[in-house]
Amino acid sequence: MTALDIIIVTYNTSADVQACLGSLHAAPPARPHHICVVDNGSSDDSVAAITARWPAVEVAALDKNVGFAAANNIGIRRTGAPLVLLLNSDTRVPAGALDRLVARLEATGAVAAGPRLVDATGAPEVSFGPMLSPLAEARLLVRVRLARSRAAWARGAIRRLLARERTVDWVTGACLLVRRAAAQEAGLLDERYFMYEEDVDFCAALRARGGRVIFTPDAEVVHLRGRSFAAAGRPASPLYDLSHLRFYEKHAPHWAPLLRAWLAVRGRAIR
Repeated sequence: MTALDIIIVTYNTSADVQACLGSLHAAPPARPHHICVVDNGSSDDSVAAITARWPAVEVAALDKNVGFAAANNIGIRRTGAPLVLLLNSDTRVPAGALDRLVARLEATGAVAAGPRLVDATGAPEVSFGPMLSPLAEARLLVRVRLARSRAAWARGAIRRLLARERTVDWVTGACLLVRRAAAQEAGLLDERYFMYEEDVDFCAALRARGGRVIFTPDAEVVHLRGRSFAAAGRPASPLYDLSHLRFYEKHAPHWAPLLRAWLAVRGRAIR
């Protein structure tokens, strides 16, 4: 019986998804698992290449780009294992990483878990945080800038931040393990988010039902950020701005008019 479903959404990232699948094939999880790739209407050879090279991988080939949240939901609905891993196509999974992630989810009783993420050079990514608010976003921005800094003191601060397992408000959807039952109770991902903030919103829905979300450095996954955005052929900021505003309208509507006005002042008005 399949214990773990791995859902990978791809959009014009054929080389990346091939490398991601290659890493899973080279060092597969110990538990029985199934991989489902949801292709968001790619115009490259993603579907043909996956079908030819990885016949055991299920491919859901969509005729258009429905967005990250909706595509993940399609993958979740097509599968049935008790554990679901949402995994970006621009990740590489080292041996044992998913086994350790699953082990920590089960040992802690959490409903969702995210690993430590690093880039190709081993530099860490800040992949978790508190529920969004203007103050929380300011703190998160500081952490992100520290993670990108080359200063020894900044690297030390981020290393300490990411050194211990902790309960968090959200973990990034780049690599998010969740219990299927909890995901279904939460209504899956909110498809109003085309890209960005759907993971924060999803974790908020899980927590609203009493679930615990954890970040664990026991598992480490490589994340090569930004590949899908480049493939989209357009700036990422309009997508971010729209999702950002929708998030505040849903969760903190008193801040939404101020955010809309701030975006307009910066020449990024949303109509």
